[in-house]
Amino acid sequence: MSVSDEEITKLHRVRKTCFEMLRDRGYEVEDSEMQMTRKEFIDKYNGTIIREDLTFIKSKPGNTDQIYVFFPDDLKIRVKTIKNYVIRMENENVRRAIVVVRLGLTPSAKACQTEIAGRFQVEVFQEAELLVNIRYHDLVPEHIPLTNVEKKALLDKYTLKEAQLPRILHADPVARYYGLRRGQVVKIPRPIETGTSEKDKDDFDSNKRDRKEEICYITYRIVS
Repeated sequence: MSVSDEEITKLHRVRKTCFEMLRDRGYEVEDSEMQMTRKEFIDKYNGTIIREDLTFIKSKPGNTDQIYVFFPDDLKIRVKTIKNYVIRMENENVRRAIVVVRLGLTPSAKACQTEIAGRFQVEVFQEAELLVNIRYHDLVPEHIPLTNVEKKALLDKYTLKEAQLPRILHADPVARYYGLRRGQVVKIPRPIETGTSEKDKDDFDSNKRDRKEEICYITYRIVS
């Protein structure tokens, strides 16, 4: 079903956030996909935007760890929709997906999502959650997921057990944005701004994603 002008604007912003989110997770995303204007978005689909046509798949370098992003049309997603997605993923050997929903899942669809969790990781985001990219909020620092090797090195260096690390909830919006799993550790650099001028602070706020040499203090959190 084609959507209204207001919905087109919303879906353009949501899809843009999805591309940004996947790039932040390490997937290969073209600059042109993230920078697509509303007009280019409309032209791409010949002026008729249908949610299901927005579905796409991305891979990490080397064509590893593929992920689907689905845009179902239903207001609330039923079991049949989830099962259809799983069949498609299984046929293409894809184990991970994001489903962008308008309202949510029915109770039976939620149960199905839990049931398949051992074989397929299906994340669910509401459109309203993706209208703005939380990574660009001034109060959200960068979160850098550690590999298993880096996690072990951290614990060994400081003679720590996992239970001694500060925690970040699996349901935390930032943890969901990065697709973090329980037991993963994230490195969180935060800028030290004491003594900096207002101009320096303004410069940092406007370029925080690009400033690599900022003096920072580092914290680590484990997903629980």
